[in-house]
Amino acid sequence: MAAVIVASNILVQYPVAARLGGLDLADLLTWGAFTYPAAFLVTDLTNRRFGPVAARKVVLVGFALAVLLSVWLATPRIAVASGSAFLLAHLLDIAVFHRLRRFAWWLAPAVSSALASVLDTVLFFGLAFSLAATPLLGYGDEFATAAAPFLGIFALEAPRWLSWAAGDLTVKLLVATALLVPYRLLLAVLVPAAVSERANRA
Repeated sequence: MAAVIVASNILVQYPVAARLGGLDLADLLTWGAFTYPAAFLVTDLTNRRFGPVAARKVVLVGFALAVLLSVWLATPRIAVASGSAFLLAHLLDIAVFHRLRRFAWWLAPAVSSALASVLDTVLFFGLAFSLAATPLLGYGDEFATAAAPFLGIFALEAPRWLSWAAGDLTVKLLVATALLVPYRLLLAVLVPAAVSERANRA
């Protein structure tokens, strides 16, 4: 978890310098959007192997690290947004995963990561950039709240941060889906280990 958070906090400073059709990805995404979803993989694997109590402990350590790094690397408002989004999204991930863990192997990580990604995106971008949060959190980012064509290609104009949020969420969902493959492969290692431990305790 620590490695994912450190990598994401570093990579979030680097825009994706590429174009996809009419989309200028540098206006929508940073490389941190590609690494951050791995935090849900860590949470889900911990939950599967050790249960929700251990997963919450990992999340609390990750939360403390995320806040410390955000305070060091960003403004207080970004630190509050980042810490709040991380903590609440991961606690939701743990709760949903735990309820779905007895069903098909892919259902719990797929649903929990998707719901947590939505909550994480809404909380982070809403708290970090929306005008509605400015009276509570102070300092607004005029560039983020200025109107611009949505995603840089539509006639509809919206605050820039909404385009950032849409791009970020799209990548999170795509990466979370791709991470189902390593999740499945790692289950082959983790679940037999858990069964073996229970047998040894018996």
